[in-house]
Amino acid sequence: MAYNLTIPSSEVTQNTTIVDGWYQHARRVVSPFFDERSDEDDISLLVLHNISLPPGKFGGPYIEQFFTGRLDPNAHPFFKTIHTMGVSAHCLICRNGQVIQFVPFNARAWHAGQSSFAGRAKCNDYSIGIELEGSDFVAYTQAQYQALTDLSKALMMHYPKITTERITGHQYIAPLRKTDPGLVFDWRRFRAQIKQD
Repeated sequence: MAYNLTIPSSEVTQNTTIVDGWYQHARRVVSPFFDERSDEDDISLLVLHNISLPPGKFGGPYIEQFFTGRLDPNAHPFFKTIHTMGVSAHCLICRNGQVIQFVPFNARAWHAGQSSFAGRAKCNDYSIGIELEGSDFVAYTQAQYQALTDLSKALMMHYPKITTERITGHQYIAPLRKTDPGLVFDWRRFRAQIKQD
């Protein structure tokens, strides 16, 4: 399957938020770390993560460089351990609420790793991965919650198998390996915002 990695030039209306797998309110930065889904109609799960590079530091170009295979291992000692990992997420939500999309939703981003949801393994096959710039111990920003809410609503409309019950954290699909988005993520607040019209 061929993926449209260019910005669509026509037929985007105000009510169209996802076109050819791309969120129209995101800045597009294409990652090489994705492959084809076996069944696009199977998209039925939204997984939330967090990331900060270097750990605990916000801002800067490093997350974008990491997800595009351009992270300089000499820029920080921690980067030597991760710069060849070859991972991605569909989107990153920065501290200021900016959304960056790396992989079209109709492709499989490499975000979940060994994982299972409701007894079904290989979450990458049927999920969309959203990274929040943050850590397990620092509260997320109002701008991030708003951007995440808007993006989640758009995804739920476009992929109706994603319901509020099928939005989860990395910590719940890989509990022996992962802890994100962490206890500071306010699930009650997020779910309440999603339910608002």
